[in-house]
Amino acid sequence: MALTILTLSFFLLLILGVPVAFSIGLCSLITVAYEGLPVAVVFQKMVGGMQVFSFLAIPFFILSGELMLYGGIADRIVNFAKALVGHVRGGLGMTNVVACTLFGGISGSAVADVSAMGAVLIPVMKREGYDADYAVNVTTHAALVGVLMPTSLNIIIFTLAAGGSASVFDMILAGIIPGVLLTVCNLIAAYWVAVKRGYPTGAWQGWGAVWTTFVKAMPGLFVVIIILAGIVSGVFTATEAASISVLYSLLLTGLVYRSLSWDNFIAALAKSVKTTGIVLLLIGISAAFGYFMAFYEVPDIMGEWMASVSAEPWIVFLMVNVMLFILGTFLDMAPTILVCTPIFMPICEKFGMDPIQFGIVMLLNCALGLNTPPVGTTQFVGCAIGEISVGQVMRTIWPFYGSLVITMLVITYIPALSLWLPHLAKGM
Repeated sequence: MALTILTLSFFLLLILGVPVAFSIGLCSLITVAYEGLPVAVVFQKMVGGMQVFSFLAIPFFILSGELMLYGGIADRIVNFAKALVGHVRGGLGMTNVVACTLFGGISGSAVADVSAMGAVLIPVMKREGYDADYAVNVTTHAALVGVLMPTSLNIIIFTLAAGGSASVFDMILAGIIPGVLLTVCNLIAAYWVAVKRGYPTGAWQGWGAVWTTFVKAMPGLFVVIIILAGIVSGVFTATEAASISVLYSLLLTGLVYRSLSWDNFIAALAKSVKTTGIVLLLIGISAAFGYFMAFYEVPDIMGEWMASVSAEPWIVFLMVNVMLFILGTFLDMAPTILVCTPIFMPICEKFGMDPIQFGIVMLLNCALGLNTPPVGTTQFVGCAIGEISVGQVMRTIWPFYGSLVITMLVITYIPALSLWLPHLAKGM
């Protein structure tokens, strides 16, 4: 009965429009009251959930991304991407994909990526004759690659939810090949739609322009290399890498480029504090919620139900993907990871999926949810910039949506794509 109260109160609060964080916390309090337990149990679990040393990486990665955003790194990345692929059919669309992928690597946030690149490229694409729905769809889907990048705070959140089954180091390496695969699929989708609609080609600027713009953009992109090289070599941990990325971002935008004004620095700090507060609140409340999930043996119940449906691993994995997708359309990324990982990861492990592979599948499903109403955070930001309704964008989203679904299914059923690099690193 207590499990029923926990579940129904959670979904009822969501239906009533209560924010996700408060819905999770309130349903936990309702369950505690029903069980006659002290209310302090909830707060103890919340505090315990946030007192994890590796979580120091979260505010640092967030601040690093905001400094890059407010420091004007986006413009240099756009110029490099335009010189590289701008001459292809639908050149600005291809530029958008490459630029979003590169900026996602240093921001680690799909929403920040859409905000930065969308503000630069969507108006330009519309002015050059590209349809608004195309501009928005290209931007919002290319930005999703950021959730798999080394600076992604969602990777850190997953490692917490996984309870030590997957390390930050392994998850960073595991996301590289899927990130490249998703970028290739996005390029194919952008090109196919561009050809179908007859969008123009840009002028080839020559290899000299490619090299010049690359040199200008390289200092901003170098933060990814610093993080990967430092962690792989053992010079510093993922948490230390996050703090180093902040220092590097400050030196680059403040002293090298001199593009970070005092006002923008304060704005970056304010935005980072706000985002960090939201994320840590979700982590703490989800820790209390996860305690009740474990106490009432929800993973075991779900696993038994799925096993009764089918004993075939590929069918179980497909069912998990569908459930994660549905939940991801109603919950934002962090709460989806925190709530669903303790439920579905043991099930997938039981049927042979590695926790690291499950983490990448989880991140891709959550990314799909970021572009799907009613939550659809990245899509709402993109539509606001493109001055177009969500309904108009949804009518032509399918080629781009398909690229993400294909990537997700390939990663689900070909373990080597996410496990090869972590296993290679362990063997070195």
